[in-house]
Amino acid sequence: MRKIIISLMTLFALSVGSAFAGAGHDHGPITPISQAEASQKAVGIVAKIVESGKIDASWAEVKPDVAEKKEYQHGPEWLVTFTNPKAEDPAKQTLYVFLSSGGKYLAANFTGK
Repeated sequence: MRKIIISLMTLFALSVGSAFAGAGHDHGPITPISQAEASQKAVGIVAKIVESGKIDASWAEVKPDVAEKKEYQHGPEWLVTFTNPKAEDPAKQTLYVFLSSGGKYLAANFTGK
């Protein structure tokens, strides 16, 4: 009986590891994007945010001011800045879009933090 229990526990332990390994994700090295690619991706993100109604439609016409690579504790990110003089609230005239170094959308806000 003891051998059966040990065999079942071993079989279970070996099968659990493969249950968490699946397709659809990659843990390999990230291919960094260029400054132009970061700007282009950020324009698309702003368009989606406008489409969702989270920011005013006037943002859809705004082009990026600056795309710069920043170093943070967790690694490098792209910070793409947009300025919209048509925005009524002066505190919300600058929109910051954060992308990973590989171009994945991370966040957007009016604070830059």
